[in-house]
Amino acid sequence: MPSGYVVGIDLGTTNSTVAYAPLGEETPTVELLPIPQLIDADTIEARPQLPSFLYIAENDPSAPHVDLPWEADAKFIVGEYARGRAAEAPMRVVAAAKSWLCYSRVDRHAVILPWGAPSEVPQVSPVKASQLFLAHLAGAWNAHFPEHPLAEQKIVLTVPASFDASARELTREAAHQAGLPQDLILLEEPQAAVYAWVADRGDGWRRMFKVGDQVLVMDVGGGTTDFTVIRAVDRDGELELERVAVGNHILAGGDNMDLALAHLAAGQFQQEGHNLDAWQSVSLWHACRAAKETIFGPKPPKQYPLSILGRGKKLIGGTVSTKLDAATAAKTLLEGFFPLSGIEKRPVANRASGFREIGLPFESDPVITHHAAAFLAAHGDGPDEPLRPTHILFNGGVFKATAFRERLGEVLANWFPEQAPAELEGNEDLDFAVARGAAFYGLAKEGRGVRIRGGTARSYYIGIETAGLAIPGVPRPLRALCVVPFGMEEGTDCEVPGEPLALVVGEPAHFRFFGSVVRKKDVPGTILDRWDEDELTETDSLETTLEATLDMEENLTPVRFRSHVTELGVLELRCDSTRHPESWKLEFHVRQDAEET
Repeated sequence: MPSGYVVGIDLGTTNSTVAYAPLGEETPTVELLPIPQLIDADTIEARPQLPSFLYIAENDPSAPHVDLPWEADAKFIVGEYARGRAAEAPMRVVAAAKSWLCYSRVDRHAVILPWGAPSEVPQVSPVKASQLFLAHLAGAWNAHFPEHPLAEQKIVLTVPASFDASARELTREAAHQAGLPQDLILLEEPQAAVYAWVADRGDGWRRMFKVGDQVLVMDVGGGTTDFTVIRAVDRDGELELERVAVGNHILAGGDNMDLALAHLAAGQFQQEGHNLDAWQSVSLWHACRAAKETIFGPKPPKQYPLSILGRGKKLIGGTVSTKLDAATAAKTLLEGFFPLSGIEKRPVANRASGFREIGLPFESDPVITHHAAAFLAAHGDGPDEPLRPTHILFNGGVFKATAFRERLGEVLANWFPEQAPAELEGNEDLDFAVARGAAFYGLAKEGRGVRIRGGTARSYYIGIETAGLAIPGVPRPLRALCVVPFGMEEGTDCEVPGEPLALVVGEPAHFRFFGSVVRKKDVPGTILDRWDEDELTETDSLETTLEATLDMEENLTPVRFRSHVTELGVLELRCDSTRHPESWKLEFHVRQDAEET
């Protein structure tokens, strides 16, 4: 076996963790990396989690002087101290950078975070914030293992299953800028949770399943919710696992719950004569994160005190306080996010105002059970035949609360009374399951464990502009041509049948790409004239100029398409001219189940 380590990194919306295992041992043990970080103004302490919060200390005279083992006088402070400052100085703290990383309506390289910060506060881009989190983890590793630099280890970095190709590529870019190796592997977070569960059972997991069993992985983290289905299949007489469904990216999770508590607390403040301004409201939101964790903890108090900095002339330097009733707060979250709703319920799409802020596109309906019902319906055999899971595996920090797991078990039992999905117990510490599972996956890649198969988790399409008479001010209709089917395995290729299409060469052109997690039966060559918004999602487009040869008389040439998914998860779309010997290649990353390089 090679020397060194396999390292699993969970770059979380709320917390980040690192797990590792030696590659050269017969029975390697997965350990957690202690991560040094600033705890308060005078204390650096190693902890197993790094809160994914970034405090911008630059130009702040009150900022502490921070000397980390790998960096002197840090201007960007990551971790526990930054999270604490979020409730006191939210205009200087970047939170939910991971959610911004997948928001295609803003430039992820632009310096926009903290969103809405005053002009005197320096800002960073979502990519830069992610880089700083990963650079801190890399520094912690290199300080702990100076003889085994992180850049020389086998790295598995996790991403949400619903991250599209662009968000994954930006994550990979941030990782490379942070000093991680070029050949790092990207793994879906729900799959990492399954790897952790399987690894804890060894070969015993096969006795718990039969062919056709389906595991619904419900991953509710701080800022996002992901649904994935893993099916037990027979492959050459042996039981294996295959990923068969992935949900859309849902911007709802623990942060919404914190905001719900903040709304409850703001009402109490108002009744007590304190009208909070915008930044106080943000501070209260961050303060309610700790309230939620305590109220749903093992020994919840009857009341939880909340204090935020005062803003009035008489309160400068002081605080205003109130107390949350724990029972009321718990009921607010349980009934608000996990109600006993029927499987026919769907997320409510509120009519959007004609004017709206450019901030993150949070779900208008944050009810998790509504989104779960929509996911099962979308991946079933018809409108009246939702996908029926036989087992459920919980993942994400939200499900550390027993009350939420029990309520979802009750909801699923009501949806499927003939066979209620059985909970797969075992990932007791949900804070570390994803990082541990990523490390186990790295071992599996070396032939040391079971692999989850699945190919691409989306069908992919290219946009084809139709020919015809033009209408002033109206764009030509667009059709979508399927070039990669759902589940296309890495290392395979296919010809895209159909009549030749015109390719623009020799001048700037705009190429549009689409993906679908629900249209699983489309084959290469399928053409869609129209589609619903929830069927196809546009990924980042590509603007480029394809070189034209001297013997081409015009900038349009008929081509046929060949698609190939490399072993590294890169889609190569070959455009072969039918009139000339030339061929052009377009690339974008599509690996949705495991790795990218």
